[in-house]
Amino acid sequence: MTSELTQAQMLKERPTADLSRLSSRALLFGGVGAAACATGFFMVDRSQFLQSYLIAYMFWLGLTLGSLALLMIQHLSGGAWGLVGRRIFEAATRTLPLMAVLFLPIAMNLQTLYLWARPEAANDAILVSKQAYLNVNFFYVRAVLYFAVWMALAFTLSKWSNAQDESAPLGPGRMDRRFRVLSGPGLVLFMLSVTFMSVDWVMSLDPHFYSTIFGVLTVGGQGLATLAFTILTLQALSHTKPISDVTNAERFHDYGKLMLAFVMLWAYFNVSQLLIIWSANLPEEIPWYIERLRGHWGPWAVFVLVGHFVAPFVLLLSRDLKRHGRTLSYVALFILFMRVVDLVWTIGPVFRHESTGHWLDFAMVAGMSLPWIFLFYRNLGSRALVPAHDPYFKESVISEGH
Repeated sequence: MTSELTQAQMLKERPTADLSRLSSRALLFGGVGAAACATGFFMVDRSQFLQSYLIAYMFWLGLTLGSLALLMIQHLSGGAWGLVGRRIFEAATRTLPLMAVLFLPIAMNLQTLYLWARPEAANDAILVSKQAYLNVNFFYVRAVLYFAVWMALAFTLSKWSNAQDESAPLGPGRMDRRFRVLSGPGLVLFMLSVTFMSVDWVMSLDPHFYSTIFGVLTVGGQGLATLAFTILTLQALSHTKPISDVTNAERFHDYGKLMLAFVMLWAYFNVSQLLIIWSANLPEEIPWYIERLRGHWGPWAVFVLVGHFVAPFVLLLSRDLKRHGRTLSYVALFILFMRVVDLVWTIGPVFRHESTGHWLDFAMVAGMSLPWIFLFYRNLGSRALVPAHDPYFKESVISEGH
């Protein structure tokens, strides 16, 4: 099993039939969502449609960027968990051109979504004081910069990974080291860009609100969603070669532990933000939480607390559950659903003071899955499903109980 012939066979494995089957199922779900979105486009007003569009966009962008972050973390830290999931991370990061295109409806409708982009912002003293940063032209410049940084990192790492597959197996050295050399500063650039992105695209929806931890909270949610999606994908391919050769109870246990860590991390960031803002009791910040913890959105806050933290935390404490791929995938699917609920709870109250979530919020997430999933599976099927020529692959994955 540790022979280079086996590694070569793994690189040649292309389970096109299984990938096509999984893609068809996902696209059917996306097609139903797209039909619902088309219905909503004609049934609801433009503002509601764009609000739901923004929620869906932030969900799928979160999976894309979370994959980029975990890919760089894996290159820096090593470990079998990341080698098994690396191709999933890479396939997701290569959807960034699609996300750039899908950002255009948001960029072309800033006045509908963002108070600071409207002419009446000139009458608000707080918005006037933030005008040097929150203005349309600078918003566009920053958006272009964000995508440039993300795409440069994603496609450089993906290009090197493809070259590694096509070359003869090499031991640790210069060609392997370049992944770590890029990923170190790349993670710094990633954290900075995602922090500013979260401020620009989400936090500035309520330009009077301010939180220094908002960017870190966004990154935590992206990482959690990516781990959940990776578990679902690995479980779906766990009976298909070559994934079946490298995925076992230990691998699912690794991902289950990581998902538990991110569940706790997300909760820690949220509680930290709440405690700091609530104790300060500043009139610019505290209304953000009052809106979300009381009135129409109060039950949603309880649901987010229980569904996004308490329930997953209790379930993922079980060692047996984390080692059973199918059961763990059900928890992962529920966490992905709660990520959508959390985004609705975060973004929705900015626009809907007398109502709560709208059916189009969830329909739009399903509809946007149509192009994203199609591109993801096409990317996944275009490369080997395991990085068998990675110098640590034999030691970390094949020789460990396979």
